[in-house]
Amino acid sequence: QVQLVESGGGSVQPGGSLRLSCAASGSIFSRNVMGWYRQAPGKQRELVAHIISGGTTNYADSVKGRFTISRDNAKNTVDLQMNSLKPEDTAVYYCNVATTTARGTTYNYWGQGTQVTVSS
Repeated sequence: QVQLVESGGGSVQPGGSLRLSCAASGSIFSRNVMGWYRQAPGKQRELVAHIISGGTTNYADSVKGRFTISRDNAKNTVDLQMNSLKPEDTAVYYCNVATTTARGTTYNYWGQGTQVTVSS
């Protein structure tokens, strides 16, 4: 089992910045992907960014150039630095860890979610 604890959400004006952090504990295998998803009211959950254990990153087109994902493998943490925030970034943000065993079984874990509100 893996437990994820998120922090750092809140309210900010357009153009502002927030930093989300997620700490993972439990059985995380060396093959893993850590990431952030978001879900706005009435919309499906969508990928914001993810980073694999080797450091390769992937971003949604809507956040490229504004958000930066990073991880600390020693601490099993993943952060999301969000700059130039827009009202359309308003959503509940969820930390996600997908970890794969040596036999190829992948387990998916989710945090409880943290609200990000961008409004003037």
